[in-house]
Formats: sequence, C-alpha cells, structure tokens
Amino acid sequence: MQALFKTDESWAGLILRVALGGVIFAHGAQKLLGWYGGFGFEGTMGFFTQKMGLPWLVAFLVIIGESIGSLGLIAGLLTRFTAASFIVIMLGAIVTVHLPQGFFMNWFGQQQGEGFEYHLLVIAMSLALLVVGGGKWSLDGLIAKWLGEPAKSQSSEARDQKYAFRTL
Repeated sequence: MQALFKTDESWAGLILRVALGGVIFAHGAQKLLGWYGGFGFEGTMGFFTQKMGLPWLVAFLVIIGESIGSLGLIAGLLTRFTAASFIVIMLGAIVTVHLPQGFFMNWFGQQQGEGFEYHLLVIAMSLALLVVGGGKWSLDGLIAKWLGEPAKSQSSEARDQKYAFRTL
C-alpha cells in the first residue's frame, strides 16, 4: 500500500498532475457528458463498441478513466494508478487509431486523422507521475501519512541519498 500512496512534497508532482488531469478531463467530459462538442456516454459507447469493435468493458473504463480518473488525479488521489491507466489508454489510442496517421497532429487538415504526438506527451507526463507520485497537496500524501509513511521534503530525500552514498 505504501508504494501506491507515498510521495514527496515536490511542486513537480503537483504541476504535472493538475495540468495532465485538466487536459484529460476535457476529453473525458466529451465522452461522459457530451461537453465541448463530445457525443456523451451513449454516443461514445456506441462509437467504441460498434464502430471500433472494442469490448463494452474497455469502452466503459476509458470513459470513466478519462473523466472521473482525471478529477482524482487533479486531487492527487490514486495518482500512480491513474497515471498507469492513462498510459494504457494512450497506448491503446495510438495502436488502434493514431499510428497510421504518423507522428504529427493534423495541424493543416491534410491528413486523414490526428497523429500520436499528444499521446506521447500524456505517456511521458504519466510516467513522471508514476516515479514522483502526486507531490505537494495531494490526497495520496495525506493517505500515506495516515498509513504511517510521512511525506518527505526534497531536502530530506537529498540528505538521505547523500548519507546512503557515504555509507557505500
């Protein structure tokens, strides 16, 4: 349990999780609520299951992961789990839809669809969150404290690393 919730008090985790959560939430809100020109839950489920041929459970998990998972990420709740799920979702999107379009997004409308550069950025940000955790002001940090693992400051981590190096 500790490995899932432990984090430090870094600003990097906070900045990454709020930025990534905010961007992914917009996509999730399209899929779940029909906001921002999206098709809503029924439309997205229909597209994923009927047109793309995805199992209903996969379609459901993508919709919930992007919408509710992104809100949890913003709050710093289950940061590592949500980051890992975003990696899986983005890899799935690359393989099933975006790989044939190439790397670049369709800036000038000359491609059949969008490339996968956005997805790689989401994967990179998610990988960073897997490493550092939720950072400053995360619910994960509070849970870790409650479980008995106090969040470390960056300076105490650096001191611990110097001590460990000296003892080698």
